Amino acid sequence: MRALAALIARDMRFALRVGGGALVALLFFLTVVTLTPFALGPDLALLARIGPAILWLGALLSSLLALDRLLSVDHDDGSLDLILMAETPLELALAAKAIAHWLTTGLPLVVAAPVLGLFLNLDFSASAAVLLTLLAGTPALTFIGLIGAALTVALRRGGLLLSVLVLPLTIPVLIFGVAASNAAIVGPMPFGAPFTILCALTLISFVVGPFAAAAAIKSGLE
Repeated sequence: MRALAALIARDMRFALRVGGGALVALLFFLTVVTLTPFALGPDLALLARIGPAILWLGALLSSLLALDRLLSVDHDDGSLDLILMAETPLELALAAKAIAHWLTTGLPLVVAAPVLGLFLNLDFSASAAVLLTLLAGTPALTFIGLIGAALTVALRRGGLLLSVLVLPLTIPVLIFGVAASNAAIVGPMPFGAPFTILCALTLISFVVGPFAAAAAIKSGLE
């Protein structure tokens, strides 16, 4: 556990030093949410009803936008080869990179969601429900994206292919994230069932993601 924490801290320092990805994702999230009211018109009831779906869709697309930097920078500067030759298990190193990526890119999206909910006529309780579901579900987007990043890391300009590979796998997270948000806000479905499934998806991706990504890297770089 201490080794994982040390790897996460190192990768966070590296991600902050490189910069760019978190700001781009946050600006894209802001753009999606602020343009939606202009497209739908001044119907406040409609905005409040579809607000959770807009926030979740914006967070999903913003996460996909930032995934290209998850492993490509390490591959370009040779750090990935050093990680492969290190004594630390590759699965642990990749898990640390995914967690650091979420803390520097995904977590700012979660924190910004309640503020952006004001543009969609969401009250405090609705914004809090969306924040809780995003906090539980966005790590799954990162760990699913880790698999896609590993599959495309050796390809030049693989960003578009990465999004095409990852997007279908993230649809269950989007479905249950929006369902849990709507259940907490308007019902009649109980909040617990979709939220539990959302947490289970995150847990499964946390377990499977690093191992699948490590296998993809080992086979792709041989």
